[in-house]
Order: sequence, then C-alpha cells, then structure tokens
Amino acid sequence: METLDVEQARSNMVEQQIRTWDVLDQRVLDLLFRVKRERFVPPQWRALAFVDLELPLGGRARMWSPRMEARVLQELVLGPSDRVLEIGTGSGYFAALMASLAREVVTVEIDPPLADSARTRLARMGFANVRVETGDGAQGWGSESYDAVVLTGSTPIVAEALLDQVLPGGRLFAVVGDAPAMKARIIRWDTPGSRRSVDLFETVVEPLVHAPSPDRFRF
Repeated sequence: METLDVEQARSNMVEQQIRTWDVLDQRVLDLLFRVKRERFVPPQWRALAFVDLELPLGGRARMWSPRMEARVLQELVLGPSDRVLEIGTGSGYFAALMASLAREVVTVEIDPPLADSARTRLARMGFANVRVETGDGAQGWGSESYDAVVLTGSTPIVAEALLDQVLPGGRLFAVVGDAPAMKARIIRWDTPGSRRSVDLFETVVEPLVHAPSPDRFRF
C-alpha cells in the first residue's frame, strides 16, 4: 500500500470502527495515528491491518481487532505514573499503545519466537519502557505489583495470583468465560479490600495457554 492509502485506511478505521464503538477519548484516538499498527502485523496480513478482524500471528495467537484494542485502552485510563503487566504479548502492538500512556509495561509471552519478535520490534521502534519477558503468566508473574493488569487471551476464571498483583486503586482487564459466552470484564479496586467488577461487552477471543479453570462438580 502507498503511504496515502495507508493513512486513508487508518482514518477510516478510526472513524468507521472505533468512534462508532463509543471510543471518544482523544488521547486514545491520537495514539492510533501515532503508533503504526501495520508495523506490528505479519507481512502476509498487512493489507488487512485496518480491517475489523483478529489477525493470526502463528499458532493460536491472534491480534485483537482494532476496535477491541481501542476500547480496552480507553477503559484502562492509564496515566503517566502507571506500571502495567500484560499477559500475552502477541505482536507487541497493544504493549506499545499502553507504553505510550504509562510509565512502564512488563509484557509476558509464552511463545519464545513471538516474544523475541516483539522484543526486537519494540526496541527498534524506541519503546524503551516496555520489558518483554518469555514465560507462562496465565496464573501470575513474579512478585511485583502493578497499577493495571491486562490479559490478552481469555480465561474461564481470573487467577487469584493475578488479582493479588493489582495495587490498591488499580484495575485488571480480562475476557472471562468459555466460548461462545465470554464477557470483557474490568475489575477495579475502588476502596481498600473491595473489588468491583463491570462487564463491558460480549466477545470471544482465543484462550490463554494454561488458563485456570474452575473446579468442576464431580459425581
């Protein structure tokens, strides 16, 4: 695609997909023009970089659709002092969006080639405040605490270890449930010791590898 075609496609994406899904935060809309999504899309899918689709990254990994990325970013309301933990790096695009608003992003990817690719891409693009780590974060990662935790794959339940990594006043985003009935959910710590969950919309995304499951009743 020529540069003019890319910019027109980007503008169409924002106006036709994203604004119409109640994403009106100007900080988020501006970022969609500054952080070039097409640079994170596999070459064979680059012509579809601005289409309302999840794009394959290899194996089970998928990029969220553009409107999902924008809506979740708006809901997180990240600030310049926030530290973020992301479980499921994928291409690194959502980490780049969050790092443009937050102080630091630690992002964990279970697939080593994907992690290496995202690490190289983010470094090349100057995102010095993103740390890509390779490993399984579905049930928690390390011992640090964060202002926001984001799971980019779905999970039947949210691991208590991840909930425990959210600082007071922070928030966690996850797509919770089993296909075909999943809900995008944000859990906030509004007051000490009190969590408040809000279901934002229905969707279906690929599950995290090793996502925890609830105990099933057995006869």
